[in-house]
Amino acid sequence: MALTGFRPRRLLVVLAVLFGALAAGIAPAAAHAALTGSDPAQGSVVAHAPEQVALTFSEGVAMGDDSLRVLDPQGKRVDRGKLRNLCSGSTVKYGAGLPPGLPGGTYTVAWQAISADSHPVSGAFTFSIGAPSKTAAAVPQQQVGGGLVGALYEIARYLAYAGFVLLAGGAAFVVACRPAAARVRSVQRLVVRGWAVLTGATLAMLLLRTPYTGSGKLADVFDFGGLQQVVLSKPGAALLSRLLLLAAAALFVAVLFGAYARAHAPDGERTEAAEPPETAEAAADAAKRRTDLTFGLALGGAVVAAGLATTWAIAEHASTGLQPAVAVPVDVLHLLAVAAWLGGLAALLVSLYWGPPVERTAVRRFSRMAFGAVLVLVATGTYQSWRQVGSWRALTDTSYGQLLLVKVGLVAVMVAVAGLSRRWTGRLTAAGEPAAGTERGTGPDGAGTTPEPVAASASSPVAADAETDVKADEGADEHTGPAAAGAPADPARVAQLARQQAALTTARKKRIRDADPVRRGLRRSVLTEAAIAVVLLAVTTALTTTEPARTEEAVKAASAGQSPDANQPRVLTVPFDTGGADGKGTARLDLDPGRSGGGNELRLRIADPSGKARDVPEVKVSFTLGAKKLGPLPVTLRHSGTGHWTASGVQLPVPGRWQLSLLVRTSDFDQVTETRNVTIN
Repeated sequence: MALTGFRPRRLLVVLAVLFGALAAGIAPAAAHAALTGSDPAQGSVVAHAPEQVALTFSEGVAMGDDSLRVLDPQGKRVDRGKLRNLCSGSTVKYGAGLPPGLPGGTYTVAWQAISADSHPVSGAFTFSIGAPSKTAAAVPQQQVGGGLVGALYEIARYLAYAGFVLLAGGAAFVVACRPAAARVRSVQRLVVRGWAVLTGATLAMLLLRTPYTGSGKLADVFDFGGLQQVVLSKPGAALLSRLLLLAAAALFVAVLFGAYARAHAPDGERTEAAEPPETAEAAADAAKRRTDLTFGLALGGAVVAAGLATTWAIAEHASTGLQPAVAVPVDVLHLLAVAAWLGGLAALLVSLYWGPPVERTAVRRFSRMAFGAVLVLVATGTYQSWRQVGSWRALTDTSYGQLLLVKVGLVAVMVAVAGLSRRWTGRLTAAGEPAAGTERGTGPDGAGTTPEPVAASASSPVAADAETDVKADEGADEHTGPAAAGAPADPARVAQLARQQAALTTARKKRIRDADPVRRGLRRSVLTEAAIAVVLLAVTTALTTTEPARTEEAVKAASAGQSPDANQPRVLTVPFDTGGADGKGTARLDLDPGRSGGGNELRLRIADPSGKARDVPEVKVSFTLGAKKLGPLPVTLRHSGTGHWTASGVQLPVPGRWQLSLLVRTSDFDQVTETRNVTIN
């Protein structure tokens, strides 16, 4: 199928829109440090006011004095405002002291922290002293890291990854695969824009960091006091270091497209700046200088690229959890391999579509570089998967595992398409190199190139048409060239004819290049690889903002371990309305310890709408386990005070999801039965 009417620029725009849609559709960064426990426990009722509120996390967090707040039923802050580090061994725990003599009622605990991998996490829960009550405490409905600020921060993260890939991978393609591309404007634009995108995204992340981890208000990007605090944190220091490295990267790019490009210019173009070497010794010296420049540029570029990759590794998943001393360098290698493969692929793509014909040797070199990058990705990715997932079950039971499976599938498809590209590359090699003595020319982007012979595909009808077009163009040249008979001596006219001549030459070379079916197949396969790479980069970025499977499994295990704790009663709050006068109220039931067998104690409190305890003529409680066809098992209640009833020795024979039935009668004719489910271990 010919490429007539095909618009690669339009397809790249579509791919960019697809990437943006994927980025916008991904939820805000999940909590990478999770709350695994608290004292008092969430929803618990304690008889006396505790001395402090303590929080336990799954991994290291950063918290300040305002990171943990305890609010009384009226919404007033009652903690002492001084956070204490209670960490011991591998347990991450923080606490805030409470004053003695706190009155009864429901208290709200609101907290927020920064995970060791730079992601914000927040939450809130309640506990009660004596008995639950109404509370006027206002808890933020939006979690930290969400909303407009969270969306902007995540978009900046995606753009930062994309910019790094284009910058590092595009430069690697020029130095390692195709030095002549240093003079191709489409490749120059790709690398420079990669640098600009990465720089802009890094600045945006630095400014957004304060509202992202705090208030969530976009106006706080101008809070320079908050920015100062951000710079002193590990994520802020990483972003600042990235900006400093980008300054060095700017110098690298200037040398790459300046001195390096001139050193690899064709002989005919180099004579404009300097006289060509007249002796073999001078030629050898020039070759040595080129080699030294290439080596120095490659070494400096590798150091800068590794430094940029390190700014991600030290501030995200690799810096926490198991074996951080091994995980950080492995993550750096992983990022460099991604950049070499995907960024080099992007440079090859723009070279194939918007530039002079790509040399066969350059395609072969990139093929080898991409193959090596894939090997590094497999090795480092396997280690990272083991470290972050931990078990086969977590691959399907957690969001991180599911995203990882999607990524592996995309990599497999991309490798298969890359295999097709290698086949096209092999056909290019089989077609042979340009004949010796072929005249060098200048490509349409201003780069010196060697015209590729069309003989390899001369039998193609498309090639025959291209040759016909070439002859027609040559005929046109005879009439439009500046040297045509009777041409005016007007300099403006001469310049116009020269531009026409250059345009015809460019069009002729493009038709010859596009007529080669082997190169056309190579361009298609590389474009397909690039399309998959766009989606792959979005999934990879999403993985960095998703809670690792190993952490999620640990939190589930911790929660499961807390559930049968003898010190955590089952607490139910049941509002009711019998329909008559004074028929509204709330019943609170505590089943302690809430486990199967005997020895459970049930405490019941009835309150009016204002929260004051009140008596009612009749109240009954029973339990039913439909799955085992047990019940209803009635509970014998004893009136122990105004609005209070108790029952001892409540028997629930087997664990399961029991249904509790509560009958409340407020007059001779007004009564209601409410049901709730309660899990018994």
